[in-house]
Amino acid sequence: MQSFEIIKPTPALSSYIRYYWILRDDALRAVTERTLPVGCIQLVFHRGQRLFMQNERMLQPSSFISGQFIGYADVVSTGRLEMIVVVFQPQAAKTFLRIPSRLFYGQHISTDDVGDIELTDLAKQVADTPECELCIRLIEEFLFRRLHALTDFHLKRITAVLHEIDSRPQIQLLQLADVACLSSKQLGRVFADYIGATPKEFIRIVRMQRALSILQRDANISFAQIAYECGFADQSHMIKEFKLFSGYTPAEYLSACAPYSDYFSDY
Repeated sequence: MQSFEIIKPTPALSSYIRYYWILRDDALRAVTERTLPVGCIQLVFHRGQRLFMQNERMLQPSSFISGQFIGYADVVSTGRLEMIVVVFQPQAAKTFLRIPSRLFYGQHISTDDVGDIELTDLAKQVADTPECELCIRLIEEFLFRRLHALTDFHLKRITAVLHEIDSRPQIQLLQLADVACLSSKQLGRVFADYIGATPKEFIRIVRMQRALSILQRDANISFAQIAYECGFADQSHMIKEFKLFSGYTPAEYLSACAPYSDYFSDY
């Protein structure tokens, strides 16, 4: 039996945490799941068996930080699952992890390897606490302690840049630099530190998520119209990006999956 639950953060944390999700699955058979980039860094706690990453041919760490990715990944269950995942707002992970998010790019970094004693202790508490609801409370207590020490003066700049990316499918890097009141070079450095990817890479992720959001609302829309609405150069460009991010062409994706956008969904 499988259960999946999404939990909203305490209102005071909602600017930094999108949501938490809890997955439980008692099935012993192996199940393969394809994951796509969602544009958000995640903090993952395995309380049951760990997932096997087919691309890397290894198990995920017991607790880890999942950075930004370009491309898809296939994971396989190895037994009873119980996962708690913290999904940060795109710009917020650095606030709590206290190291540049670009260091997690394309990686699953074990909490033991981060060198953060408080984070390591949190992982142990989550592993040893029977009730998931209490685990969420422990996680939020950790987040609040970090939030009280917040001194990030670039956070508002990056938040404003994200608003432009989210609301304008076609946006130039020079326009984003103007919004941030930074040079293009400065924006690239600060953006990668907070978001965990370059502006160009992140725009590609958001563009793909926007396409999924449109297909989620209307699976019969033409691919040419999706390409136009999402800011792809043309339909051929959209198909190429879809293949890179999901492993499928848009037509293949629709036949294999129900379209869903994590980034643009309102939980």
